[in-house]
Amino acid sequence: MANSPQAKKRARQNETRFAVNKARRSRIRTFLRKVEEAIASGDKDAATAALRAAQPELMRGVTKGVFHKNTASRKISRLAARVKALG
Repeated sequence: MANSPQAKKRARQNETRFAVNKARRSRIRTFLRKVEEAIASGDKDAATAALRAAQPELMRGVTKGVFHKNTASRKISRLAARVKALG
């Protein structure tokens, strides 16, 4: 249990950051799921559009500290390869 005022404040800040990061991560996963669904349906145009929308969201997650840069790059790369293979 936090006793000092500083520790109490840090605990409050951690709760806030956790909520913000959780919402951001959920939003990014929604974008990724839309790409996955478009790939599963076999619609290349929809998959390309969904991937275009997901890329900046993923990289925004990197700048906000939700994902590591290499993780986001790997996800984008693998999704792009799968969309390209739909042709």
